[in-house]
Amino acid sequence: MFFDPTYLLCVALPTLILMGATSWYVKAAYNKWSKVRATSGLTGAQAAQQLISRSVYSGIEGADGLRDVRVMGIGGSLSDHYDPRDKTLRLSPGVANVPSVAAVAIAAHELGHAMQDSEGYLPMKFRSALVPAVNIGSNLGWILIIVGLLFNWAGLAWAGVIAFSAGALFALATLPVEFNASARAKRLLAESGIIQTDEEVRGVNNVLNAAALTYVAGLITAVLQLLYYVMLVSGMGGRRRS
Repeated sequence: MFFDPTYLLCVALPTLILMGATSWYVKAAYNKWSKVRATSGLTGAQAAQQLISRSVYSGIEGADGLRDVRVMGIGGSLSDHYDPRDKTLRLSPGVANVPSVAAVAIAAHELGHAMQDSEGYLPMKFRSALVPAVNIGSNLGWILIIVGLLFNWAGLAWAGVIAFSAGALFALATLPVEFNASARAKRLLAESGIIQTDEEVRGVNNVLNAAALTYVAGLITAVLQLLYYVMLVSGMGGRRRS
């Protein structure tokens, strides 16, 4: 099992290629559009603050909860995220302090998550509810599978597969959350006038679509690994008969 060529060819190698390609594409899109100055002249942090104020005072549904959202810096590159626990938008230096198309796109996307949190967006709540199961399943699932295979305990092995499947379900649940946040970002930036030209629209689309591909790649990877374990455990009956 540990040196299974099927795993290397059907899971490990495709994962390496897929994640490597998407990582390269995200960085290429970010590097390109981080050098293109936004016509508005706003940095990512300024754009986020302006969008928060505009959303609150324009009476957009669910926007009232944005009053408590803070915008803060965080170290690293492309480490930007929204933390629902303390209602904080954390932006990396390349986003918070730079007036680029990439910066405002990423800041608006993270604000999209804050809006989802504010209005109780159902797919986001569902994904959050999966976190405990994912944490348990990712650590316990493969252990149950290995023990079940070693001792020919099919029930235990299938329990491991079920536990491990929480990761694939989480990856699937992530897609609508991320796609919706990007759709919100594009709409907010266009309606607010923070992006104004066709080139800027193209840049925002490029950056956010590239980021979305990483979540698609994550889902494909999770499904491939789950299918491998299903195949492995399904073969236990044949091994017992032999």
